[in-house]
Amino acid sequence: MISFFSEDVDLPNFNQDAVSEWLNNVCIKESKELEEVSIIFCSDDYLLDMNNEYLQHDYYTDIITFDYCFDNQIVGDLFISIDRVLDNANINNVTFDNELLRVMVHGVLHLIGFKDKSVDDAILMRQKEDDYLNLYVPRET
Repeated sequence: MISFFSEDVDLPNFNQDAVSEWLNNVCIKESKELEEVSIIFCSDDYLLDMNNEYLQHDYYTDIITFDYCFDNQIVGDLFISIDRVLDNANINNVTFDNELLRVMVHGVLHLIGFKDKSVDDAILMRQKEDDYLNLYVPRET
């Protein structure tokens, strides 16, 4: 089950059912079971405070993933900065919706076990993001 929340920003407008189904299918394709994931949308400042407090990182980021997974069960919290998503969409010349989907699947891929710290890991992560973005089928809200 995926739940969507917002902290100090408005909840973005997207089809929550379609995104939930898509992210669940990502887990299934990776031989995992999506148990419970919370996706919390927030501002740059909110996420910067979390980055400082929990990771001792003093910089902006688009997502922080808290992994509570066990066995093949996917459980975690994804905190996503709407400000970073918007900036990254502009920098990468993609739509806000596309970048938002990329960041959400990026967080789920982290929960599945994919890393992105080394060059090779980052390349694989981006390939997985692209592959799964191509499988997303939007539905009318």
